[in-house]
Order: sequence, then structure tokens, then C-alpha cells
Amino acid sequence: MNTLEQKTWMTQADYAKKLRLLLPPEAFLPDTNKLWILLINLVIMILGWGIANHLDDWNWYFLWLYLPLALVMANSVIVLLFSTHDLLHSRTVKNPWLRQIISLLGFTMLWMPPTLWKAVHNREHHNKTNSSEDPDRNYLDHQPENWGKWIQNAFVPSAEVNPILLFIGMGHAWGVHTFRNLTSVLLFNNGKAEYPVVAFTVSGKERRAIAMELLMIIAIHATILTYLEFHPIKLLLSYFLPIWIGHAGLMFYIYTNHMVCRMTSVNDPLINSLSIRVPKLFDLLHLNFSYHTEHHIFPGINSDYAPMVQELLKTHYPERFNLLNAGKAWELMMQTPRHYKNEHTFTDWSGNKSVNCPILGINLTDR
Repeated sequence: MNTLEQKTWMTQADYAKKLRLLLPPEAFLPDTNKLWILLINLVIMILGWGIANHLDDWNWYFLWLYLPLALVMANSVIVLLFSTHDLLHSRTVKNPWLRQIISLLGFTMLWMPPTLWKAVHNREHHNKTNSSEDPDRNYLDHQPENWGKWIQNAFVPSAEVNPILLFIGMGHAWGVHTFRNLTSVLLFNNGKAEYPVVAFTVSGKERRAIAMELLMIIAIHATILTYLEFHPIKLLLSYFLPIWIGHAGLMFYIYTNHMVCRMTSVNDPLINSLSIRVPKLFDLLHLNFSYHTEHHIFPGINSDYAPMVQELLKTHYPERFNLLNAGKAWELMMQTPRHYKNEHTFTDWSGNKSVNCPILGINLTDR
């Protein structure tokens, strides 16, 4: 069988060098529209809390009328992550202090200090994508059986997951991911903690910045809870529900990015990443985040041009490019175990099962 493993590996730089010449210069210019989208969604959250503060004046049988607004706020949680993600990959805001303030506000509902994000995502994940050193990959079969690995086994999509635990996990997995990495760098910062997927270190300056940003995020959340008077109905409908649904929505995307792909020792984004097809409305709302392989080739590109990159990949690398309908990607995740036995084989918690990566050596473009 002529598998991708037998082909010549390519790096992110190899693809970028070839494809950049085929893209218009404006694809790489700062896009202030994404900044306005970020700010608009912050306003949506604030307005939602403002309305929720009057829920104790509503008759109980009218409370369901707030649910559509809770869904809009949940979508804003998703957009805040994706727009802040784009902001920190681009040069849209050049002033470092303003950039830090805006990104802090954008990440507050994700409990993610922007300095930590730049370390774990921009530096670690993008440079070591789905390798043994990537903090965002699946756990390895031979890694210690600690609470971090147990949570991934019990709550993420896989052939073994309990549906009820999967449902619970969708709204909480983001928080677990943040907690693992946050505590690893704040409490230890020695690269030896065993409960994260991969422990990494940050500089002393970054560590102090992460601690300060976390304190500011805690203060903002405390302000929101105080404003809502710790009222159970207000908190449920305008705080917890938007966070749970929003985190579940963004995790649907994040799970499909790499977790069903093979590991690679060379950062080849066409092999270790996956793009999905979602309804056009979601691409519009979520800044083309479904074009994930394209993002790994050009992290700083204006996401409006991601479809153009996809067409180039389908033209120049049709035998390598992984592109699936979102439903099919989810189906593959639910048919496979969630730990890596080796670079191209999945296994379960016991280590007894061996399942080849379902997209290994198969051209999935247009399927």
C-alpha cells in the first residue's frame, strides 16, 4: 500500500513558500474588521448581562424568552475565542499594551491569559503540531495514568466514551485544557509535570504576566457575578449557560482539528491537520475556523482568504489534503480510541486495542 508515510514529508514553510506567490498581497494585510467583530461580541455579552439583571422582575413563565439571547451570547463566546485567536496571529493591533488589553477582554470568558495562549498555542502548538512535543495532541498510551489522561479518556469523543460523560465533557473540556496548562506553568514551570499532555516552560517575565492576567480575569468574572447579584436564575441563564454552550461549540471544532489525524515527527500540516466543511452560515459567524489546515500553513492570513488557500491545496496537493464534512469527521472520532499507541495507531485506556488512523494514506478531499 502506498501510504503517506512512504511519501516525502513537507514542512509548513515548504507549503507557504509555494502557495504564497499564488495569493493576493491583501490576504496578508491586517484586517480591522476582525477587531470590530471582537468588540461587537463583547458588547453583546455586556448587553446580555444587562438584560439578565432584570430577570428577577419577570414572571417565571416568561423566563424561556431569555433562551434565544443565551444562545446568541454562547455564539459570542465562540467568536471571542476565534477573533482573539486571529488577533494574536496578526499585526492588526500594533500597540503592545492595547493588543494585550483587547486580547485579555477577548479571552476572559475562556479563562485564558493571553500570554499563556501565545505560549501554548502560537509557540508550542504551531511549531510542534501533533508531534510528541505538542501540548494539544492526544495522550500517548505509555504516558502515566494520571487525572489529566483519565479526563481525556472519559470525556472526549471516542469509540469508548459514555454518551452522558461526552455531553458533560463538551461544556467543560476547554476549562480542563486551560487548567492543566495554567497550573503547570504557574505552579511548576519545570517541564516535568506529568498531568498535562506535554509540559512546557515559560520565561520568568511570561510567568509573571500570566499570573497578573489571571488575577484580572478573576476580577472581571467576580464583577460579573456581583453585578448579577449571585442570583441563581440570572447566573444560570446569562453566565453558565452561554459559557457551557459556547465552550461546547468551540470544542466541536477543536476536537476535529488534529485528534483523529496521525502524529508526525515533521510538522506537515496536510498530514497532521484536518479541515472540515460546515454550513456557510457557521463559516460566516466563526471566521472560517473550519479551514484549519489552511490556518496552519498561513497562521497570520486574513481568514477571509482561507477558502482561496483551500482551493490551492485541492489543486496542488489533492492526494495529501484532508477535507471532510463535519459530520464525517465526528463519526471517525466516535469510531476510534483516543490515545496514540504510535504515530499512526490509536489505542484505548487498556492498551489492548489497535486501530489504524482512519485517514492514514487515504485521499479524503471532497468526501
